[in-house]
Amino acid sequence: MELKLKKSEKFTGRQGPLLLVIMDGVGIGKHDDSDGVFLAKTPTIDKLMKSELTTTLKAHGPAVGLPSEDDMGNSEVGHNAIGAGRVFAQGAKLVNESINSGNIFKGQAWRNTMIRGTNNGTVHFIGLLSDGNVHSHINQLNAMIDRCVEEGVKSVRLHVLLDGRDVGEKSALEYVEPTEAKLAEISTKEGFDYKIASGGGRMITTMDRYNADWSVVERGWKAHVLGEARKFKSASEAVKTYYAEDDQMTDQYLESFVVVDDNNEPNGRIFDGDAVIFFNFRGDRAIEISKAFEDENFVEFNRVRKPNVIFAGMMEYDGDLHIPSNFLVEPPSIDRPISQYLCAEGVTSFAISETQKFGHVTYFWNGNKSGYINKDLEKYVEIPSDKIQFDKAPKMKAAEITEETIKLLQEGKYQFGRINYPNGDMVGHTGKKEAIITAVESVDTGVAELLEVIKKLNGIAIVTADHGNADEMFVEKKGKKDVKTSHSLNRVPFIIYDPQYNGEYKMAKVENAGLTNIAGTILNLLGYENVEDYDQSLIEF
Repeated sequence: MELKLKKSEKFTGRQGPLLLVIMDGVGIGKHDDSDGVFLAKTPTIDKLMKSELTTTLKAHGPAVGLPSEDDMGNSEVGHNAIGAGRVFAQGAKLVNESINSGNIFKGQAWRNTMIRGTNNGTVHFIGLLSDGNVHSHINQLNAMIDRCVEEGVKSVRLHVLLDGRDVGEKSALEYVEPTEAKLAEISTKEGFDYKIASGGGRMITTMDRYNADWSVVERGWKAHVLGEARKFKSASEAVKTYYAEDDQMTDQYLESFVVVDDNNEPNGRIFDGDAVIFFNFRGDRAIEISKAFEDENFVEFNRVRKPNVIFAGMMEYDGDLHIPSNFLVEPPSIDRPISQYLCAEGVTSFAISETQKFGHVTYFWNGNKSGYINKDLEKYVEIPSDKIQFDKAPKMKAAEITEETIKLLQEGKYQFGRINYPNGDMVGHTGKKEAIITAVESVDTGVAELLEVIKKLNGIAIVTADHGNADEMFVEKKGKKDVKTSHSLNRVPFIIYDPQYNGEYKMAKVENAGLTNIAGTILNLLGYENVEDYDQSLIEF
């Protein structure tokens, strides 16, 4: 299909560039003590929000392709939605549909795991044990465990990554203890042996992303495959012990552990002839462990041994590099993202973020596709993130992102740019009030500097977010303030900064406006008509 944009007869754009600024995790909260965005000094954002060229957008639930209004958005889904220009069924919804229809159990990847599992091999499940529904959902894991029982798999081991980020920060036992009970009940059946084998907090064990810190994956490999980590008689004992040793410890930072038998030997190391399913559906924190299991030329750390296993992901985590080679559920087929149209039209563009969100303004933005669409027209800039807990350095790389963006804007070469400030999300996940406030203020400072440059260049800026987080630092339950480290369900700002604005367009009345309405707006502000099947633009003429 030939991609073609039509020039608008009503608005031809501005002389200068269009810049999209995504303030990751900066939603619109209650404007009270729980709202880190409200508590921060943000003169730039405050002024922008009083503009006539502003509205708010939904960034969660069905508006971004997730099952229900109770499903929080996330950065992966958010950038998919912004870049796609229309709603596609995403992550949890896709997996649920596949499980409910039974299609997941008919695919070759599942069949291959069952062949191993019913021929004296063990089926291992590795993934995030929670109902956060951002990376995984425990109900999906339980459905697969039940299917293993149904198909006669005698040996199953779970390697559980503890959340504390998309759910309560110290909620691990709410998931671990029922899981232990479920496995113990299954194991009462003759010949069945189902147990938790290893685990650890998600920020310490296995779930690194964007090659930020391979030691996280190495710790996971040692625990899951080699059985090397601190030893406990059960996963619940591990969690309780870590809590007792440090009352400030939260689930996402719990150290790796292995569960041992009566002889003090790990009960679930991964060996030749086994099958492994990584049951997270979200890709960014699943790619590295997939490489560790599949890459014959792996060099990131010493694996000691690479077991001959069938490895399958819940989904294909990278559609271009085909990682992993086996997966249970087909990914959303996101065709014709906005960058494909812009490249087809010859529009020059850049994308910038630091490591933590670089893949979001490139891979996810481009519809789950790695690499450039057209390297002659595009420039992608990754600023390496610091390897430090984000509350310890809440400004992150905001200043560097700003500096690099200004440099590219001033080159005069690029007509469109997109950047992501990760601070509101990454620091928001820590739940640390002062750090969150500093993070948001750092973003506001960066935005202010960018707007000055946009004004001098006679350009336009769009300031928005992909979901909330920093805007909801705690929730009150029975008079108690519970720290909230997960994303919020709040709407996000959408602001057009156009110093030359003279009434040429106005904000449109869009029912249930969401992130997918941004792409059409970008096209309009660049001087093009919206693509026919993209969602409605947020402006009208």
